[in-house]
Amino acid sequence: MDKKINEIKIEFEVTPLEQLDEILDKYRNDARTGVKKIIKKYESEKVKLQEEKIRTENMKIYETKYKEYSYICGIDEVGRGPLAGPVVASAVILPKDCSILYINDSKQLTEKKREELFDQIMEQAIAVGVGSIPPGKIDEINILQATYEAMRQAISNLNVTPDLLLNDAVTIPGIAIKQVPIIKGDEKSISIAAASIIAKVTRDRLMTAYDKIFPQYGFAGNKGYGSKEHIEALKKFGPSPIHRNSFINNFI
Repeated sequence: MDKKINEIKIEFEVTPLEQLDEILDKYRNDARTGVKKIIKKYESEKVKLQEEKIRTENMKIYETKYKEYSYICGIDEVGRGPLAGPVVASAVILPKDCSILYINDSKQLTEKKREELFDQIMEQAIAVGVGSIPPGKIDEINILQATYEAMRQAISNLNVTPDLLLNDAVTIPGIAIKQVPIIKGDEKSISIAAASIIAKVTRDRLMTAYDKIFPQYGFAGNKGYGSKEHIEALKKFGPSPIHRNSFINNFI
């Protein structure tokens, strides 16, 4: 007796995309209209999966170019522009045969997808390091120097020493390791994109935690950036201990 269409639909839903060919072949000759619709939908998913594999391979162009290096490390930061909270940097060394799909510039991803990829990267990476510079230090040494310091921290927190750094646009002072600065690197290098995801999720989680301590500023939503509501709260309540005093002179 043929399976009910709803049962077939569930079977497709629980099948990993990588195993689509097998299940598509299984039901391809089913003449029922409902099954044909399911087949059409997942044929489209198969095409999208193939396109994603190609996109991901294209993001390995620098990793391939420098393949003679054993440990290639992507470096990126998040949080240069906010009025509050730290600047956070991440250093990520992915395995050369990394097969994680959908890694991209963190700004191009939904929060849900970033969270999913964060877990995959943390599980599969050879090494991950994170660095964070607090608001007071940012005020003291300026945001550019704080960014460099966060990056140096991230590198020092790796449990494997990289022999090549792929950086998002910058050359980090005080680092002896060979560096390759790449403009818009988080869109072009899978290693830098992975670092951007780790840095973004780490900082977002931290700002969400700060929201519970300082709820009046809406940090869970604005992550410390200068939204209209944030600026209004800043004018009403004054700065919190995690505001960057050098960034808020125009608002208080």
